[in-house]
Amino acid sequence: MLARQVSSATGAQMTLGQSEADRSALALRRAAPRRRKSPTDDSATIERLKNGDQEALETLFTLYSAKLFSVAQRILGEAADAEEVIQDVFWTAYRKAQSFKGDSKFSTWLYRLTVNAALGRVRRSKMKTHVEYEEFLPKFQKDGHHLVRPVVDWSDTLDEKYANREIQALLSKALDQLKPIDRSVIVLSDLEGLSDKEIAAALDLTVSAVKTRLHRARLFLRGNLAVRLGHSAA
Repeated sequence: MLARQVSSATGAQMTLGQSEADRSALALRRAAPRRRKSPTDDSATIERLKNGDQEALETLFTLYSAKLFSVAQRILGEAADAEEVIQDVFWTAYRKAQSFKGDSKFSTWLYRLTVNAALGRVRRSKMKTHVEYEEFLPKFQKDGHHLVRPVVDWSDTLDEKYANREIQALLSKALDQLKPIDRSVIVLSDLEGLSDKEIAAALDLTVSAVKTRLHRARLFLRGNLAVRLGHSAA
């Protein structure tokens, strides 16, 4: 049960370790619809695209558009905005296909175009949807134990009070409150299954920065869900 995976980090006293954040990642994956496996990059199709072949563009659109739309919608929150972003992405891919040098997967290049376009739209909208993280992050004493004690495992009662879809809705709201760049990291990692290296290439970050943002974002999601369910973020 996904909520139990999220809340299980509160069932024992622990320091700010990777395991606590990983439980949130697992919960988010289970809350998301099961995704299809990534299509295999088709070198011949990509070469045709570089030569201006519109049929190659249509083939790649069929392979990748649904996946990229999901990413854009997670970042933007609106289907209409995501549709416009995806149209722009494939038009850009067609015009700038020659700039793809094959240093990474073609799919990673498309992810980068998609995230950049989505984040650009967020910046232009000047709408702040994220919240400050500190309220939802665990607090610790100098000895490494949780500041709020005892730490209560609230997962056992969730099945009685909440339907799975309600927990998914809470997680979705929490995801929307992440900073756009952190939301992008979470979406690419926990919903799309990209490696830290692939995410770093897609977002123009270092692998270390990806790991840091991913860890903090996962802790925020776990704490946010705990608070929404009436418990301490710690």
